[in-house]
Amino acid sequence: MHKPLLVTENIHNKSFKQFTSIRVYVVVFTSKRTHTIMTKRLLICTMALFFTGQALAFQGLGELSGSVKDAKTGETIPGATVQILETTLGAVTNGQGFYTIKNIPAKTYSVQASFVGYETVIRYNIVIKSGGVPDLNFELKEAVSELEEVVVTANPFEKIEETPLSIQKLSAEEIATYPGGNNDIAKVVQSLPGVSGSIGGFRNDVIIRGGAPNENVYYLDGIEIPNINHFSTQGSAGGPVGLLNVSFFEGVTLSTSAFGSQYDNVLSGVLQFDQRNGNNRELKKNIRIGSSETALTLEGPLFKKDKESSNTSFIVSARRSYLQLIFELIGLPILPDYWDYQYKVTHKIDDYNELIITGLGSIDDFRVNELDEFDAEQQATQDQVPIIKQKSNTIGASWKSRFKNGSGFTRLTLSNNILSNDFRRFTDNLNQTGLFFRNESTEMETKLRFNYTRFLSHWTVSWGTSLQNVDYSNATIDNVNNFQFDNSINFFRYGAFGQANRTFNDERLSLSLGLRFDGNTFTDDGNNIFRTLSPRISGSYTFDEARKWSLNASLGRYYKIPPYTILGFTTNGGAFANQNARYIRSDHAVLGLEYLVTPSARFTLEGFYKKYDNYPVSITDGVSLANLGADFSVLGNEPIASVGLGRTYGLEFLYQKKFTNNYYAILAYTYYHSEYTAFDPDVFLPSSWDSRHLLTFTGGYKWGRNWELSLRTRYLGTTPFAPVDEAATLANYPSIIIDYSRIGEQRLDAFNQTDIRIDKKWNFEKWTLDIFLEIQNFFSQQIPDVPQYGLARDAQGMELAPRMLMQITELENSSVLPSIGVVIDF
Repeated sequence: MHKPLLVTENIHNKSFKQFTSIRVYVVVFTSKRTHTIMTKRLLICTMALFFTGQALAFQGLGELSGSVKDAKTGETIPGATVQILETTLGAVTNGQGFYTIKNIPAKTYSVQASFVGYETVIRYNIVIKSGGVPDLNFELKEAVSELEEVVVTANPFEKIEETPLSIQKLSAEEIATYPGGNNDIAKVVQSLPGVSGSIGGFRNDVIIRGGAPNENVYYLDGIEIPNINHFSTQGSAGGPVGLLNVSFFEGVTLSTSAFGSQYDNVLSGVLQFDQRNGNNRELKKNIRIGSSETALTLEGPLFKKDKESSNTSFIVSARRSYLQLIFELIGLPILPDYWDYQYKVTHKIDDYNELIITGLGSIDDFRVNELDEFDAEQQATQDQVPIIKQKSNTIGASWKSRFKNGSGFTRLTLSNNILSNDFRRFTDNLNQTGLFFRNESTEMETKLRFNYTRFLSHWTVSWGTSLQNVDYSNATIDNVNNFQFDNSINFFRYGAFGQANRTFNDERLSLSLGLRFDGNTFTDDGNNIFRTLSPRISGSYTFDEARKWSLNASLGRYYKIPPYTILGFTTNGGAFANQNARYIRSDHAVLGLEYLVTPSARFTLEGFYKKYDNYPVSITDGVSLANLGADFSVLGNEPIASVGLGRTYGLEFLYQKKFTNNYYAILAYTYYHSEYTAFDPDVFLPSSWDSRHLLTFTGGYKWGRNWELSLRTRYLGTTPFAPVDEAATLANYPSIIIDYSRIGEQRLDAFNQTDIRIDKKWNFEKWTLDIFLEIQNFFSQQIPDVPQYGLARDAQGMELAPRMLMQITELENSSVLPSIGVVIDF
């Protein structure tokens, strides 16, 4: 009989010196022949579905609606022209800046919006279906030229004045059809330049240009969200499964190495998830069935009554995993179970005021399952994985008020986020006896932010303040390291910023200056705001009249408060061990060149250098915490010293083409070094992310009858890892003890994987069907993994005497992993 087994992904558990293997969405079989037969059958069934649907569907017609606004003031633009390129279809916006184009043949288009005195904007890869087409909204910038006959087309690769380089965007369609992502937006961002995941490539850790996973911040419509993953690593932000719904988003924007001063607590990257508003005219539904979960999304108007449209709209979704049912049925050692939800309500108070309420949350339960028969690898997994019960919730309200004269706006945001984490380790996970580690903690933040923006001729000036209340409690038992405490802290964080942007020479030259400070009432020097003054400057210059060549540069200093797991750690005597922790500092310098090959394609080349100071170093393990966080653990729940240094530097090349001529493409290569010190400031060691080479390609091609092929390929160079201390592990099993003094002595083989996705869409009357086939690891590449260990046992699974540790025989980890999914819009 062929035993089912979970394809492995590294879980490197620093806090308990343990690692095991899990991938939470695909099951294969140990028999290669059985797996090949199943793969062929799945492909045959999928193709049968494709061609059966082809006989039933018809071409279908759809419609497209949306608004056109001034990009700076937010005022609607009546009389703007919206045209579907290469057709005769189009519309003019009404008095409210709204348009509708009807009777559009179902396919993919480029759509253009224009108005006299404004730059023309083209949006690419707009999919028209017979049902479920979201609104397409435009924001137009005033054109510099005053000649009416001169048509100025906006750069489709939009720059932000305070961050004119190191900024990347993905459209809604690129997100929705991302191959190998399992509809997981947290995986989608790993296709962006300079972004990699953890070892093996299957977790959602966002590692940007060699920085640690906890160096990033995430925003949902301007509201900060601390966590974007299920089963998240507390003190960091990664996890195996994202909790954001892809059906919500208009796009994703990533800023790396250069950030506006309104963002606090960021060292490597800012990810902004832009949610669309719900439909304010009629109720719409979306059902998505994937290989690991099912999701339902509803959107529509509220309080509409007999009006054509409402000032209030909503969009809401819920998602349920069924992995635990599948895994229990086939006898796998783990049972991951999760729910999540997301919502947004938009209310137009009047022409100048808008209120948004948005939120998301998750419920996670990770436990083990009894094995049907002994298998060394699965037994080690059952022994070593943690038992996790986790809940998260974020809710926020944002009020934007535009000045009636169009000279600026204010934004007031109030939000609350909470994470409850019950993380336990047992000597007997199955019966949950022999507790040797427990982290039962709750961290909650309540945040108030105010931003003021004013437009003064060629200047844009903004300033703002923030105030946060932090409430953190933690009950810890750690028998391996002899820690035991039960404590809580409550303190305030605060900050202020100013930013001034100016354009010169017909907007060919732009400069931006920013300054912010941050403080807190807990750490010893937290109220010394001069220690966190963070100036920044950036600029962009366009060389030629055609605006094809531009030089971009930025220089800045950024600070991040250590995670609450560090600040809240206490000695067994009840004293706060890390109250003297300092803000982590990072100085960034970036220089880049951009060339617009065509109106829809560009090349960029950037050099970057990041220098770190005050990085927390583990007193227990003598390693910089910059090496940790991409695992199932609790990051930072230990004594530290703020003495670590670090540096990451390299070059990054990008070619990006928007969807034209039936295809789009993103090709990026990053060469970098990532090094950190521990207690000796003169000894820089390669970090856990020092893979040196990162190559990614993502692209898609569409052809007739609504067929689409998407492809993603990734190459990650050899990655350092710290080996297991076998003697210490044997003494503390099932806790795996890592010898961090030897980090960098060994490296994993290079990682290389190609994933493809095939979509077929059918347009029926007022509803659409999309069936997709995903094939991960298409070329059957061996996926590298760190050595795994378990206790020596006999054929029946009984421990041998004397007790011995054994390395588990390396498993074949090169399987092709197919799955199918269904999306219905109506």
